[in-house]
Amino acid sequence: MTASVTRINPAALGEPPGYSQIVEVQGGRTIYIAGQTALDAHGELVGRDDFAELARQVFRNLAIALQAVGCTAAHLVKLTVFVRDMANLQAYRAARNEFFATVTPAAAPAVTLIEVSKLYGPDFLIEIEAIAAI
Repeated sequence: MTASVTRINPAALGEPPGYSQIVEVQGGRTIYIAGQTALDAHGELVGRDDFAELARQVFRNLAIALQAVGCTAAHLVKLTVFVRDMANLQAYRAARNEFFATVTPAAAPAVTLIEVSKLYGPDFLIEIEAIAAI
């Protein structure tokens, strides 16, 4: 059974930039992906002190996790994004848009973006956990 995914943006909630207000999933499989950071396959940080590169690596890792379960960015229904500084919002959005441009139609999961004081490692500036449905 394949999941049926419906993305809904009620006019009364306004049109969100790059995400959906509501994502409804019926049937299929649900995949939960742990928070992804900017570590490469060798455990080395990619992009130290460069938020844009850190964010791109996080999305590369998210793509690897999705691929491991037969999914793509199109299957994402929810992201929770943790950033250390909201001043990096534009760089996050650029990396996000680049990532979602890899699938057609472009995916628009529900997103929660949270500024936090710390993440797992002192050099981590962004971490993303995800839920996919297939």
